Amino acid sequence: MAWYIWCSVIAVASAMIGVHWDISWHRSIGRDTFWTPAHIAIYLCGVLSGISCGYLILSTTFTNHSPARESSVEIWKFRAPLGAFIAAWGGIAMLVSAPFDDWWHSAYGLDVKILSPPHVVLAAGMITVEIGALILILGAMNRAKGELRRRLEWLFLYVGGMILVALLVVLMEYTFRVYLHSARFYLAIALTAPVVLAGVARASGRRWGATTVAAIYTVFLLGFQWILPLFPAEPKLGPVYQKVTHFVPPEFPLLLIVPAVALDLLRNKMGGRKAWLEALLAGTAFLAVFLAVEWPFANFLMSPAARNRFFGAHYFDYNLPSTSYYVRYLFFPLEKAPGEFGRILAEAFLGAILSVRAGLAWGGWMRRIER
Repeated sequence: MAWYIWCSVIAVASAMIGVHWDISWHRSIGRDTFWTPAHIAIYLCGVLSGISCGYLILSTTFTNHSPARESSVEIWKFRAPLGAFIAAWGGIAMLVSAPFDDWWHSAYGLDVKILSPPHVVLAAGMITVEIGALILILGAMNRAKGELRRRLEWLFLYVGGMILVALLVVLMEYTFRVYLHSARFYLAIALTAPVVLAGVARASGRRWGATTVAAIYTVFLLGFQWILPLFPAEPKLGPVYQKVTHFVPPEFPLLLIVPAVALDLLRNKMGGRKAWLEALLAGTAFLAVFLAVEWPFANFLMSPAARNRFFGAHYFDYNLPSTSYYVRYLFFPLEKAPGEFGRILAEAFLGAILSVRAGLAWGGWMRRIER
């Protein structure tokens, strides 16, 4: 297997580990310095993808006997596999965001929102690196046969799972458990998760592709939830409202694996025929199943039974006051106007259908990539 594929896989892992570690750092300690281990892990992704893909582009362009030359495309007189160009640009964007983020904090203090301007640049760069890694693996996968193809399929599904993880980090402000009875939460998930699950599953050709992607997301988040609290941490910024002695982990993962099973069952039954009909059935089934499992599970997460190491509902950020909905285990009513919940939920069903259709089109395009 080509060295640049392994570099892209390591870069993707470094970014997602660093992001969740960094969020936990902010929730447990605060922002004490730019040079935290979590930040280094994040920007290692940009450095690794920028250097490895940059070298791949240059070596393919200026070396006539490069192994990647036959499976490359030409952009601005440079030659390399398509994914290398995408990942290289993503790495550059990530590195550009680093001094921007440091300046932003020096000028304006802590981020009030997750999606501050430098964080938007960083998130766009990370997702671009992940898409580039996906395309790099995909080109080799579509040319391979036998055992090599099966190994590349697993790497392809792994990167798909990391893309799902990254998108849900971007949507984190809509997915806190206080919002799990909000129609806006279901709309946010309907517009993002199905396109990844349906697209990666179709491109992989695996019978349980969507389920595997959702399982990778679930295992990744559970690992952080169970491992991070093993390490000590202490707030360094005020005000401190909650006693924190160890790292605060991410919340229990969303139950996306259940609607992912529904997507796979419908995809296997439809056999790729009538894409709009499949999108209608799969999008509706995805959101209906997700609503059926996540709504009651949200009630459980608010109950005393979830306040343990396994489900992690008893962890709080150090700066959350005792009056907050989060600490009081109450759902926050985002929809206040009459009929607003139903209208937004209807938009979520439409969004899920369109998201699945976009995923099927994306997956069909990816199946044709060989460079």
